[in-house]
Amino acid sequence: MDTIYALASAPGRAGVAVIRISGPDAHRAAEKLAGPGLAARGMVLRVLRDSQGERLDDALVLSFRAPGSFTGEDVVELQVHGSTAGVAAILNALSELENLRPAEAGEFTRRAMENGKLDLAQVEGLADLIDAETESQRRQANNLFSGKLGDLASAWRSQLVRAAALIEATIDFADEDVPVDVTPEVTALVSAVMAGLEREIAGLHVSERIRTGFEVAIIGPPNSGKSTLLNALAGRDAAITSEYAGTTRDVIEVRMDLGGLPVTLLDTAGLRETEDHVEGIGIALARKRARSADLRIFLGEDEQAAGLDLLDDDIRVLPKADLRKGGRNAVSGLTGAGVDELVQRVADTLGNRAAGSGLATRERHRVAMTNTRESLVVTRDLLAHGPDSYDIAADELRRGIRALESLVGRVDVENLLDEIFSSFCIGK
Repeated sequence: MDTIYALASAPGRAGVAVIRISGPDAHRAAEKLAGPGLAARGMVLRVLRDSQGERLDDALVLSFRAPGSFTGEDVVELQVHGSTAGVAAILNALSELENLRPAEAGEFTRRAMENGKLDLAQVEGLADLIDAETESQRRQANNLFSGKLGDLASAWRSQLVRAAALIEATIDFADEDVPVDVTPEVTALVSAVMAGLEREIAGLHVSERIRTGFEVAIIGPPNSGKSTLLNALAGRDAAITSEYAGTTRDVIEVRMDLGGLPVTLLDTAGLRETEDHVEGIGIALARKRARSADLRIFLGEDEQAAGLDLLDDDIRVLPKADLRKGGRNAVSGLTGAGVDELVQRVADTLGNRAAGSGLATRERHRVAMTNTRESLVVTRDLLAHGPDSYDIAADELRRGIRALESLVGRVDVENLLDEIFSSFCIGK
């Protein structure tokens, strides 16, 4: 396999930059720059020089021996000063060495997966961790990156392999000392995995929202203070405000961190009947985005004026608290009255929803788990027909196991044979 190198830290000026080299010639390449005598594992401070002997930089050289590295290969990391020109000079010096080439996008992580250091779900978790903007996203990504989804899938797989082994043993080794009726145990194993899959599938929508962000739409009639409220929440003039009705024609979006959750606030056109064609388009768009939003804040005197079916946990508040004698359940973006209380209500509502999230976070996860569950439903129905349907049930169960393995990107049919031999002493 080629030896690859790349800047592993963010480009641009910084205190420290990290250049990673991975592959069979990683230590040889490092010694070309840092001099001979580098330990196969450990760290040392060296001066880096190019092929002409010209000094490039001081570097802390960290060496890792396969498989004890991120990629599972021999790896050397050069921690150097974060000078744009300095980093470019070191990369250029590496490019002149034989058997080295620049890494492609994501190639270090791909090698980590190919060498069994990460499963596919962990790779996705690593990508999410790098992109995390809020505390909830960081925690979710860490759960995925640490392998918790893979551990869960592995536990489910073990139960299904056990179930398949029982069925296979009954079919192929009926004359051996095996249970005559394995239906109760197999059904229990299949049902337990189905229950776990259903819990994860149910929490996946919320998990996806934590990863991509919740949408909160501010809706209400014209001139109710929606744009002013958005500006107050955003802390800047994100939307145009005026005393004229119908100023907002498009949906204005503001991304923010709300109680550790990623939230996109939507300022929408005032909801009313209008003969203005352009305003009508804006109102139609407002209704569409409001219906698809995770939460709606209705700002107005009468919720019916919204023309939308609000959910029980959608938030209703009165506008222009600064003009009211009693400010209870009212908000004013102009003075800030009631804004903190509104933010807390939104955070609490979304926080309660986030509590129902699971480990799975992507559509690919949902497809894999749904396919597995569908196979298990068929398997359980076939088991109810008795031993005559075991061969079909076993095939459907194997299909479910393969679908489950796709969740973490692994396929290992040998474990099924191992389970049969170890459990039923077959092959004596």
